[in-house]
Amino acid sequence: MQTPSNITLNKDKNLLTITFEGVDYPLSAEYLRVYSPSAEVVGHGPGQETLQVDKENVTISRIEPTGNYAVILFFSDNHDSGIYSWSHLHKLATEQAQLWPDYLKRLKDAGHTHSQL
Repeated sequence: MQTPSNITLNKDKNLLTITFEGVDYPLSAEYLRVYSPSAEVVGHGPGQETLQVDKENVTISRIEPTGNYAVILFFSDNHDSGIYSWSHLHKLATEQAQLWPDYLKRLKDAGHTHSQL
């Protein structure tokens, strides 16, 4: 299990920088919100995922440690049910180059707009 050495939320609360093995990974609040590990987002099994829309302006209002293995991120849209394990955050950090374009494509395919489309 990869454990982060540092987690920093910027002043505007829209960018979380997480450090794994000396590498800083800046992750937007929107990216973290749409890839929440909560059942609301991923469902309870394959094929039950719910596309998250209109999250461009979401911010992180609070970060709460959960044991020695995760954090709970509290978002400005009142979403707070995802437990972000170190392994989930590591995956989001290291696979952002693939995951973010995939999310934008799914938004476009579903007929939603985004400032990056």
